[in-house]
Amino acid sequence: MSDENIPSKKVLIPGRWVERIEEVFHIVLGFCLLVIACVALYFSINRALETSPFFPTGMIQAINDILFIIIILEILRTVVARYTDGVFQLQNFLTIGVIAAVRHILTVGASLTLADGKSQVDFDRAVIELGVSAGIVVALVFAIFLSKASNSLPRKANKK
Repeated sequence: MSDENIPSKKVLIPGRWVERIEEVFHIVLGFCLLVIACVALYFSINRALETSPFFPTGMIQAINDILFIIIILEILRTVVARYTDGVFQLQNFLTIGVIAAVRHILTVGASLTLADGKSQVDFDRAVIELGVSAGIVVALVFAIFLSKASNSLPRKANKK
């Protein structure tokens, strides 16, 4: 059977157009994430300078804000990697998860340290949140380890 007898499928939108549109979206999204990170940095610096007392409240807020900006930049890195490599990278998402969980641990820990007069129920809830977040960090770090180990296995096997 020759190719001439196979009916051709009509494509509503050519694949090249879809790829170009996707490229434009990635560029726009990356630019938006960069702008958001810059605006977040500006407001974080202002908030840190205006928070009274700076120690410990302003410092804790500044660390929280910085970790939030790092999360935004990691998402930007993931978008850029998707644009350049054509695939989403698992390790970037796992890293974002670790940073977010550590940020939550710091926030809850700071609220436990700074808050006076917490009820026993609130204290217990905060300790459970700390435990769950710590478990999430351990699980995500283990997932990063497994991901890196699985990426290096084929290379080692090919070298032998």
